[in-house]
Amino acid sequence: MDLFDETCILDAYTTRLMELKQLSKWMVITGALLIWTIKLFIRPFFHFDQPMHFFLGIAPNFLGSFLIPFGACWFFSGRQYLLARIFRLEGLADLRIVCLLGFALLVINEYLQLIPVFGRTFDYFDIVFSSFGLLLSYVVYGKLQQRMQYA
Repeated sequence: MDLFDETCILDAYTTRLMELKQLSKWMVITGALLIWTIKLFIRPFFHFDQPMHFFLGIAPNFLGSFLIPFGACWFFSGRQYLLARIFRLEGLADLRIVCLLGFALLVINEYLQLIPVFGRTFDYFDIVFSSFGLLLSYVVYGKLQQRMQYA
């Protein structure tokens, strides 16, 4: 294999990485706008019966946790500083670490809501649906990552 072939392979890999980073960017932006719409406009001004009320209550946690790997890709891939080395997403093992760290932070955040000074409400369903969101994102992002590697 000569230098030209290695350069072409590297260019193709860089192109696929940039495509995944662009997709991740737009997923995070769209997801954040959807979460803000639910939290700031739909839930305060419209009242729904069950089960819609329940789904609107857990949707921000589900969507936010789903976006964790996509956010890590957008913010950290292609960078070399310390935090980017911790949250790099070069394979399924890295994806697993990012999802587990994200889950730990979600659980800590939810339990901090038990402290009255924060003025927020603790809910086990938030932890459960955050877990579902992270599990789904692990599967979806893992499939996207594999497809981009072998494309």
